[in-house]
Amino acid sequence: MKRVFISDCEGPISKNDNAFEITAHSVPNGDKLFTLISKYDDVLADILKKPGYSAGSTLKLILPFLKAYDITDRQMEEFSAQNLILIPNSKATLQYVRAVASAFIVSTSYEHYIKALCRALDFPYKNTYCTKLSIDKYLGTQQEKMRLKEVAREIAKMPLINIPPGEERTEGFSSTDQETIRRLDTIFWDEIASMSLGRVFSDVTTVGGSQKAEAIEDAVEDLGAQVSDAMYVGDSITDVEAFKLVRENGGLTVSFNGNQYAVEEAEVAVLSEDSTITAVIAELFCNVGKQQTLQILENWKREAFRKSVVSQPLLDKLLTLYPAVLPKVQIVTAENMEQLSKESSEFRKKVRGEGIGRLG
Repeated sequence: MKRVFISDCEGPISKNDNAFEITAHSVPNGDKLFTLISKYDDVLADILKKPGYSAGSTLKLILPFLKAYDITDRQMEEFSAQNLILIPNSKATLQYVRAVASAFIVSTSYEHYIKALCRALDFPYKNTYCTKLSIDKYLGTQQEKMRLKEVAREIAKMPLINIPPGEERTEGFSSTDQETIRRLDTIFWDEIASMSLGRVFSDVTTVGGSQKAEAIEDAVEDLGAQVSDAMYVGDSITDVEAFKLVRENGGLTVSFNGNQYAVEEAEVAVLSEDSTITAVIAELFCNVGKQQTLQILENWKREAFRKSVVSQPLLDKLLTLYPAVLPKVQIVTAENMEQLSKESSEFRKKVRGEGIGRLG
């Protein structure tokens, strides 16, 4: 049986949030701008469930502002290559995985970043799905750019939206947050959408939410496999639909340093600063299938791994990296989900930094 390994990029493979970093580097107060828009993106995707809107569309909403500051494709390519930060041993992990499974990367990231990542990892770009974009082809007027700079300053000054735990309607938000959401609705869907640069909203398709699920279906279909043959690794709200698809069809779902959105939809939660554990889980899945893998992970002890079907070189590497205590791996249950979500979210910030770690 041919197994399929599919992973998100930023989080499980790299520490970057490339779009956040480009915006922070290129736009005044770009870190605040991106963070506020990312929270708005969470609201649209998870709370309001805006028709035709996918989680991860922050990468679409931010483009007019990047263009206002004359960012080019070449600058995005150079920045991506120069600022790439990999999770330790991610290159070796993907080499291990590719020896036992067909491997794919499904990412919301811009293609500029994914191409740089593939070069660094010696990973085939043809086995990736990402957000295709040529920013150079969009030519906004000087008047539009000036207005977008004004709007960027306005958004950067807005208070960060707080999404109350368990809230399913914006009526439960504070009055300040409701006003912020209404103002952002006007900015994006009335003002910017009517600009010539607003066509990026219809032209660009971000690979997030349902698009990630569709990418998985495409990958397994091309291989003549089934979704039940797939293991998916993710870490954020953009992976929710992918997790649901794989889990509901009998595949294995793993949250790697995930936030609450990821942990709540995955079957296994991993908290690790090193990616080697991903190779271990992938090898188990490929050798013994989902149920036996879950049984082994449930007894997450060094002794259990010495008796498992993990190959000796990989086992030796894991135990050398962790001579005392193994990284945390836990089966997600209804009873531990809330606490595990908190632990994983905090660990995510430790690994990737506070600014990136708190993004949805």
